[in-house]
Amino acid sequence: MNDNAKPAPANASDPLQGLAAVRKTRGPAPVHLWNPPYCGEIDMRIARDGTWFYNGTPIGRPALVQLFASVLRKDPERFVLVTPVERVGIVVEDAPFLGVELLRDGEGAAQSLRLRTNVDDWIDISDKNPLKFLPGESGGLKPYVLVRGELWALVKRALFYDLVSWGEARDVAGEEMFGVFSGGAFFAMAPMRDIADFT
Repeated sequence: MNDNAKPAPANASDPLQGLAAVRKTRGPAPVHLWNPPYCGEIDMRIARDGTWFYNGTPIGRPALVQLFASVLRKDPERFVLVTPVERVGIVVEDAPFLGVELLRDGEGAAQSLRLRTNVDDWIDISDKNPLKFLPGESGGLKPYVLVRGELWALVKRALFYDLVSWGEARDVAGEEMFGVFSGGAFFAMAPMRDIADFT
């Protein structure tokens, strides 16, 4: 075989043939460096609770979910799984990851928070991997942590209560805001006047 020959693109019977090329790596693959052809959508979905589905069936093997997660990327148009030879679109109902464990070191402005995702990535919450708070369906707030690229983890509700219990008021641009510190940064949740609506 010619060493310069390009691998054939994915076909309908083998939409993720390029996974073999990344299976031996640890952690996220360098998907930001790869620009293979787009090969269409596959029947893969990440549900709101973080469960991955393929052809309508939950993927029960954590190692397989971790492999898929390692090649996940957010393109401007869609979420995609990217290998050196193909790029395929998938559906993400909310965030691609779920925050399932939260560790705290220190207190107040000196505290540092670490989040574990459902695929066992540990994230140090800081300016590099910030927290954001978006309106929830029931009028409360939904916290998210940036994992990498444009990929966020939705923080489980029980952990959100921990964030609130570790929070404090701080003046931000002349307005008293309630939020939480981590890694030297303050992440505002909402104005203090709205604190009763947090949960």
